[in-house]
Amino acid sequence: MCVCVLLTMAGSETQYSDFHLAGDYLLGGLFSLHTETMSSPHLSHSAVPTCEEYKLKIASYSHLRAMRFAVEQINNSSTLLPGVSLGYEMVDVCYFTNSIHPILYFLANQHSVVPLQNNYTHYQPRVLAVIGPDSSHAAVIVAQVLSLFLMPQISYRAITNELDDHERFPTAFRTTSSMEQQIVAMLLLLKEFRWNWINILYSDDDYGRQNLKLLRARATEICVALQDVIPVPHSSQLLPLELQGKIQAVVSRVIHSTAKVVIVLSLELTLPFFFQEAVRQNVTDLVWIAAEAWAIELALYNITDLWRVGTILGVAAKAFFIPGFDDFRISPAEGANEQASDQTTCNQACDQCLSAARDADHSMRAQGQRIDFNVYSSVYAVAHALHRLLGCNTTGCHKRMVYPWQLVPEVKHVDFSLLDTRINFRQKDDTPNSFEIIQWKWDQPNNPFQKIASYSTKNQKLLFTTQNISWHTPNNTVPVSVCSQQCEYGQRRKPASVSSCCFECVDCEEGTFLNNNADLYNCQPCPADQWSRARSQKCYPRLVKYLKWQEGTAVVLLLFSVLGLIATVVISVTFAIHSHTPVVKSAGGRMCFLMLVSVIIGFINVPMYIGVPTEFKCMCRQTVFSLCFSVCISCITVRSFQIISIFKMAARLPKVYSYWMKYNGQYIFITVILALKVTIIVTNVIIHPPAPVPLALEDNPSIVELQCNKSYKLALLMNSSLDTFLSILCFYFAYVGKELPKNYNEAKYITLCMTCYAVSGIAIFLVMSVYRGVLVTISDAVGVVVNLLGISMGYFGPKCYLIFFHPERNTAAYFQTAIQSYTMRQD
Repeated sequence: MCVCVLLTMAGSETQYSDFHLAGDYLLGGLFSLHTETMSSPHLSHSAVPTCEEYKLKIASYSHLRAMRFAVEQINNSSTLLPGVSLGYEMVDVCYFTNSIHPILYFLANQHSVVPLQNNYTHYQPRVLAVIGPDSSHAAVIVAQVLSLFLMPQISYRAITNELDDHERFPTAFRTTSSMEQQIVAMLLLLKEFRWNWINILYSDDDYGRQNLKLLRARATEICVALQDVIPVPHSSQLLPLELQGKIQAVVSRVIHSTAKVVIVLSLELTLPFFFQEAVRQNVTDLVWIAAEAWAIELALYNITDLWRVGTILGVAAKAFFIPGFDDFRISPAEGANEQASDQTTCNQACDQCLSAARDADHSMRAQGQRIDFNVYSSVYAVAHALHRLLGCNTTGCHKRMVYPWQLVPEVKHVDFSLLDTRINFRQKDDTPNSFEIIQWKWDQPNNPFQKIASYSTKNQKLLFTTQNISWHTPNNTVPVSVCSQQCEYGQRRKPASVSSCCFECVDCEEGTFLNNNADLYNCQPCPADQWSRARSQKCYPRLVKYLKWQEGTAVVLLLFSVLGLIATVVISVTFAIHSHTPVVKSAGGRMCFLMLVSVIIGFINVPMYIGVPTEFKCMCRQTVFSLCFSVCISCITVRSFQIISIFKMAARLPKVYSYWMKYNGQYIFITVILALKVTIIVTNVIIHPPAPVPLALEDNPSIVELQCNKSYKLALLMNSSLDTFLSILCFYFAYVGKELPKNYNEAKYITLCMTCYAVSGIAIFLVMSVYRGVLVTISDAVGVVVNLLGISMGYFGPKCYLIFFHPERNTAAYFQTAIQSYTMRQD
């Protein structure tokens, strides 16, 4: 039931006299009287308005009066525009936008004509600036026209982001926050109550589609269970059957959705039909989040039994209190006029239109002067711009001809305080009036829209001012709207569908943890020096174990190695003093010192098995003893072979023996063995780099043992391969030489040394097959000490015994006698 005045531009007089006030400078106001809200099926559409329709009409006129109130305040001010009076003309653009006719009216000259000109620099239209319209769609249409004439436009309710494009709309401003800020406020509300599983309903128009696009772009942590479109009627009358069927289907899909939160991005026109259908289909206990367009819509609030649909929260313009405006809204004179015309303007069902108007006015006061302040501040912004343009001071202004384009830069740079609020248009996200979150209170009709949180556009944060929110849940608990419950500590998400909000919870295993700040879908392995139990959120340092200096085993090893070192040094000195004697010569002569030096180095290397393993220590463990032992065993092998050759091969193969002696075959053999051993060690180091490796205990993951080389067993096998071959040769030569003269018979001493090597080697491999870590290190170190002692004491010890306690056997004559006796036995 829009009562829009059609404008004829052929010079005919257009009547907008109901909203006109003359002045030195004229403002234009575009308002929608919201008579479309009377289109609910339960309201009458007769020529005479009902009481409900009259209430809505009074509410719609409030924004017009905010403009009138601001103009009258400015005209009565002695500091703002002194000596200058503002005028205004207001027109109704209706809900189904009739914006072009009023805009042409405002742009027309005094003859009601918009002439075609090449240059409008000195063109004087009817008004200097335009306030409005309220809808985003209408505001964009108006901005497209006004921008061509460079006429300032300040919209008090249009939140579309299109108005932020100052290249397209250089003259468009607004005193309300943008559509993007509305979406941010909604997402913060979802985040506050941990709702990530939602339904989205949007109107089938630019407003709904633009909001939907912004919401889907920003809602990275929100999943949509249902996205559906609400059809928009083409008139304010009853919905056609086709649209009614579509709305019924939408409501049915909302009922069957598993989400408990519904965001409705729609203008208010279609929603009376939608919510009446929701009540009819018994939709209950949902949370509805209203867009700014209908968050404080009284026509929707008054729908019968709407409270049953659940809790309605909304993003609304911030409420303000404008001093004196409540008394200005319905004046006594107007009340008298209404009372006098009750019989001519009211439906017979309502005898007291004035009391109905007063009730509506009382509800409007309770809901706060939200949009009214936007209109109020818009008028003041134009007045301050004009004040600067006219060069006003405390005494007066320089009255002159003002063109709209001259006012545009001044509007851009206005910066003043109004009711403790800073008004400027410098930053698009810092508009004069921001949003707040409100809740619909069904038990308080005189205060239906109560603020529960304020929103800061600058910081993009919600500040809740109350926790007294009425939820339709047992014990008034916050409703839950999630596809899957949050996983407990130490549980990862296993996707159960395409949506990231639907998942199963799986425990993280031992040795892994869940990093909630990085990846909620994968358990991260703990570092090697840390551990964790199942379902852990972090790893804990392991107790590192190694063979420590103060341990008893380490002390015993050091004691025996020191004693062995001292004994070997004593043997070396003894052999050096008695190097010319037969005992020393029969033991190997100069080769004995090569063996003794190797044994000394081996004893010095024993401390490398104690303390915190390092790369240097691991290198020594893997190379030094193996090389020293190979030198010793190769010397013993070649010495045994030489003795056998003297007594057995010299007579049978004299030429071979002569070549052996001539070219120092024993040293060639030792050199070849050493070269082969070095090759094996270098290859082993390359394949198995000697570096400390932490090994976790299977029965106690909180403890980690340090071991040199992950493949310690394989490395030891490679190093021992040549030594094992030489030890077998030693056994063979010892067996062959068991019948040699007693002084040259090394069989039992070699057997003792090789037995020590075989036993220690078998023991080490058995331990490594069962255990890891410190026990392997201990067994390896014990094997080293035993083998070194076996060579030092088992091979050289008996010879020192002869030197010290039986010097009579350490003579050439004694050895010659033994050889003769052996020869006689062979004959």
